[in-house]
Order: sequence, then structure tokens, then C-alpha cells
Amino acid sequence: MTDVDEGGKRVGWVELYFDLVFVFAVGQVAHGVVADPHWARAAAALGLFATLWWTWIGFAVLYNRRGDDGRVADRLFVLTGTIPCGIAATQAHHVFEGHPAIFAVAMAAVRVVLAAAHRWPARKGLDQRRVSWGYTVSAVLFGVSAVVPHGWVLWAFALLQEAGFLLLGDRHDRHDRRRGERPTREARWRTMLAPPRDPNQAVDSAHLAERFGLFMILLLGELVITVGTAALERPADDLGYWLALAGGLVLAGALWWVYFSSAVEIYERMLGLSGGNPALAYSLYAGGHLMPAFALLLMAAGVNLSLHESPPPAAVWFTTAGLTMYLAGTRVFAAGSHRWYFGLARVAALAATVSLAFLGRLLPAPAVVLVIALWAAASATVTALIRHRTLTSFDADPVAFLRQVADRRRTGGPSESDT
Repeated sequence: MTDVDEGGKRVGWVELYFDLVFVFAVGQVAHGVVADPHWARAAAALGLFATLWWTWIGFAVLYNRRGDDGRVADRLFVLTGTIPCGIAATQAHHVFEGHPAIFAVAMAAVRVVLAAAHRWPARKGLDQRRVSWGYTVSAVLFGVSAVVPHGWVLWAFALLQEAGFLLLGDRHDRHDRRRGERPTREARWRTMLAPPRDPNQAVDSAHLAERFGLFMILLLGELVITVGTAALERPADDLGYWLALAGGLVLAGALWWVYFSSAVEIYERMLGLSGGNPALAYSLYAGGHLMPAFALLLMAAGVNLSLHESPPPAAVWFTTAGLTMYLAGTRVFAAGSHRWYFGLARVAALAATVSLAFLGRLLPAPAVVLVIALWAAASATVTALIRHRTLTSFDADPVAFLRQVADRRRTGGPSESDT
């Protein structure tokens, strides 16, 4: 167990190239929120981001299980996928305007590529025909959505069924459900911590942690670019210029600290000790990272709007709501205690975070961004203290730590894994 962090697959160069397309796509979604700063547009951005997110997840899991930079076929599948993904990125603003046809067709083409990739013979002899058929169904749904009204309903159905077969798909568990045997909470959690029945279904924890970490860096880069671009448009003798630059960079640094000095390490260690359990990977990464990832996009849009000449009222609310989602998604205020007042303190801290937007009535928007950044830095400090205790407990006795996690899950109370 002491060697779980050694070795492991590294992120391939072709994967880094693939991510460049998603940097552009995510930027277009954020710009869509900036162009029409209303909560309805933010909700639409969440749906669009989720569609792109599950597309990216598909390639991340594909390469994790069967990808190899040394195989020409694996590289070609990823490079081929960049073409429809790039087309979809250019069409994001048309989706906001009510013209999603080309975007939907591009998403269908991406899933054709994923279906073919999972059909291609793998070195490990991994049979993923079920995943291939699932992506084929999604491709049909996205294709049909391009020519029917309210096509987003088909998008939602496609994403839900993808979430069902990607990583989650243990045949024994499905058989138990068919027989009406509903597992208990303790049984589900212990199953999640156990190695998969089929070793070929295991995921590489080191690769997955690095893959998601790099994507979070790219999303943080969108925030840094927003700050820098806005700062360039202000005169050097403007106090707002310095507030914008300092506040934005402090905010980005604090968000980096919250994730990379805390969450990423415990996630990778838990996944490694579980033997690469796909269900745990889904909980920690595929599903668990969706909210904090979108929160970074929402904060980038909020900071961008806050630095305009005449910021709209929604600007600071986007920033504080995004920060609240990020802190909740990374569980920064979870102290690993079952005492009721710790839970109350966490709720109060999150409520205080979103309430910072009320400062917009007293201070100019750049100054509010600076206050939000300082609050995020304080949250990062709290995180460092909490995670240090968690990692110390984990390193001292990993087995006992996981047993404690399972016991607390059984009783319904919070656990140190919640940090």
C-alpha cells in the first residue's frame, strides 16, 4: 500500500493537444455568459458545459484504460476527435442564440469517434462493446436533436445514459438490482472501496489525477486570461487597474491552493488504495469535479463583468456564487467531524461566501473582487489545516482510515473523506 503513488500511466502528449480545443470551447461558454449576464444564461451555460464535460470525460477514460502514445490508432482517434470538438466550440454562441443544430451534429460526430475507439481491439483484451453501443445511441440522439424542436431534452437523455455506462457498469451490481436486492449504504460504500471484480475495468489513479488536475489548471487559466485582458484596458494611474490585477491573481492563486494542495492528493490516494475502482473514480472525478469545474467558468465570467466600465448587478453574484460552488464541490470547509456545530459552521461559511455579493452596494466592483479574493485566500488557509490532519491520518494507517470512512458512511455522518 505504500507504493500506490509509484508508477502509473502519465498523461499523453496527444491528450494535452486535445485539451487545447476544450480551452477554446470553455472560453466560448464563458463569453456567452458575459454577453448576456442573466441567471437564465448561466443555467444554459451549465447545460452546455455539462455536454462538453462528458465529451471530455469520454476521451479521458478512453485513454486511461486503453490509450497509449506509442499506438498510432490511439493517437489518431484522439486527433480525429479534435475536429468535431473544434467545430462544436465555434458553435457555442449559436446554441445560446437558439440555433444548436451544427453543435448537435458535431457532438454526434464526436460520439461516433468514441464508439469506434471502444470497438477497436485493445492491448489488454478489454471488451467494451457495451460502451461502444452506448456512444452509438448517444450519437443517434444528438443527431436527431439537430432536426427536432426542444432537442436539449434528447441531449439530457444522452448524457444521463452516458453517465450510466461510463465507469459505472459492474455486471454483478446490475444483476443484483434486477433481482430487487437493494444494497445498503454501507454495502455500496464498501463496494466502492473494493477493487473491481474484473481487473481490466480498473482505472489508473495516477493518470486520472493528473488528467483532471491539468484540466483544472486550464480552467484557472481562463480566469487569469480574463484578469489580464481586463487590466490591459485600464490606464495605469487608475486604482481599479491595480485592484483588478491584484484581486484576480490572488483569487486564482487561492483557488489553485484549495485544489492542488489539498483535494488532489487525497483523491488520488483513495483511488489508488481502492485498486482503481471505477465507481469511486466516478464519484471523485467524473461526477465529483463537474460542479467545481463549472464554478471556475462562472467565476471567470463574473470577474470579467466586474472589470467592465459599468458592471451589471449580476457580476459580483456570479463571482460569489461560483466561489461558493467551488468551495462546496471541493469540500473545503468539511472538518471531518460529526459534531452538529461543525456542520452548522460549514453552512454559515458557505452562506457568508455567497453573501459577499451584497458588498457591491457599498464598493466598486473591482474592490469587491479583491475582498472575494481575500476571503478565498482565508478559505485556502483553513483547507491547508484540515487537509493536513486528514493526510496525516491517512498516512498513519490507510486501512484504518478507510474503515473509519465506511463506518461513518454507514451511520450517515460526515467523514474525513468528505474533506
